[in-house]
Amino acid sequence: MKKTALILAALLTGASLSADESAPASSYNISADFTYVTKYVFRGIEYAEGAFQPAIKLTTGDFYIGVWSSLPADRGYEAEIDYYAGYGLKLSDSVSLDLGATLYSYPGLDVPGADKATFEAYAGINGSVQGVNLGLYLYNDFDLDVFTVQGNLGYSIPVNETVALNFSASVGHAKPDSGSGYTYYSAGLALPYKLSDAATLTLGVNWSSHDLDGVEDNHAWANVGFNYTF
Repeated sequence: MKKTALILAALLTGASLSADESAPASSYNISADFTYVTKYVFRGIEYAEGAFQPAIKLTTGDFYIGVWSSLPADRGYEAEIDYYAGYGLKLSDSVSLDLGATLYSYPGLDVPGADKATFEAYAGINGSVQGVNLGLYLYNDFDLDVFTVQGNLGYSIPVNETVALNFSASVGHAKPDSGSGYTYYSAGLALPYKLSDAATLTLGVNWSSHDLDGVEDNHAWANVGFNYTF
């Protein structure tokens, strides 16, 4: 799912937690992510040749809300700020339902007839089989009139207590109400390094392609990110 926002430094106001083991656990957590990608690709299409992608997410119980952004290093590309919210419903010990919506916004866009913001709802089901994480998502953009279906796969191999190898892959098909759709594919390898219980540094490499005529395909890029959970 595409998610992004401006550099959000100071959302974090909150009570400090007691070190007493008998103190109740926090009813929420906040996760801040600061990532740089050498190329920004969404559903097989390139949107920037390098971008900073800060994000922040608040989770409380089964509900989550967040902001994700893509700030291109090259001013020839548009900045993007996405606002999203969702709810996770546990169906069993290994299967869950994910329902939510995203508002994609492009505040600097100045193209006649182009949407500066679009609204997309989604529904997905996630599960795990023999350590393999599987997901199937349906998306509908009500402004662009595009329906997308995407399948995801993920697998993690622990290397030691602080490092893991995370493999991911996805395939999807986007179909507008008018015109022909296209199919896209992606694969990635991430190496998260646990700096502490709250902080993680991640390095990754990625590849994506599509079958849309007249648009560049076969994208490869790298990413480095720092995540901190409060």
